[in-house]
Formats: sequence, C-alpha cells, structure tokens
Amino acid sequence: MKKLLLVIDYQYDFVAGSLGFPKAKDLEEIIYKKIESYQKQGDEIIFTLDTHREDYMQTVEGRNLPIKHCLQDSSGRQLYGRIKEFENAGLCFEKETFPSLDLANYLKGREYEHVELCGLVSNICVLANAVMVKAALPNTEIIVDAKATASFDEHLHEECLDIMAGLHIKVLNR
Repeated sequence: MKKLLLVIDYQYDFVAGSLGFPKAKDLEEIIYKKIESYQKQGDEIIFTLDTHREDYMQTVEGRNLPIKHCLQDSSGRQLYGRIKEFENAGLCFEKETFPSLDLANYLKGREYEHVELCGLVSNICVLANAVMVKAALPNTEIIVDAKATASFDEHLHEECLDIMAGLHIKVLNR
C-alpha cells in the first residue's frame, strides 16, 4: 500500500514574500528530503497551492487577513526555493481558502498506509487540510512532522500540534 506526502502551501509568499517569516525558510531542506524520499519509494506526492484572484480583498479571508498574497500568475504563488524542482512530481490542488475540498474529494475512498502533511502554516492551512484528510480517510494514519511545519506564531504552532494530536493525528518530532 502506498504512502502519501501532502506538501501544504510551501510557496514564496509564505516563506519570503508578503506573509513570510524566518522559520519558514528553515523548512526547505527538511521538506526537500521528504519529497525526495517519497519519490524514491514510488509513493504519491500532492501539493496544495494557495491561489487568490484580484478580488482577494473583497473575500472573507481578505477582509480578515488584508495582505495580498499568492495571487494567481504571480511569483509569490510559486513553490519556494528547491521545492520548485518537484512541481511536476505530483498532483497540485489550487485552493482559495485554508482547506481544499477538491483534495478531500480526491482522497475519499483511496487507500494509503499513511498520509503525511508538511508545509505552511501549521495552525491554519496544515491544520485545516489535516482535518479534511481525516474526514476523507477516517481509518488512515495521518502524520504531521513538527519539524516540517511552522507558524509565524510559536504559541499557536504548539497549540495546533496539541489539537492535531487530540484529533488522533500522529505528531512526530516534538
């Protein structure tokens, strides 16, 4: 049975752009090695890409987070750094908000030994997509490596890891 690696929103704007933060850059090599390992084992890799349109500021998210980011066709929407080398290594799901319903629908009914999530931001999109994966695959082990995700707010990051553990998501490397 295959394994799945979900790389959540490891995009320029979240690492070094309009919503970037220093700890996000530290994840690049860790995520790179994970992708490389899954690829060598013939396992599936899926990327999510936060993708907004010009009307972003008029959306609910835009009114609550009024910082333009990951605009469609912008460099800020691109995968960050060396991770971009893998952009054709798996499926990509664009999403207009935190979780991806398209991703959950794609996963529903599939069989994996486990699904591992990494990327950004732990307390927002990683958490939201972990919950969607749990809904789509209720009997599959879901893993989040604490060293392969981060937040601009360390307190929220730690609370998020606690919440995921409470949802029976296996949190590694705490």
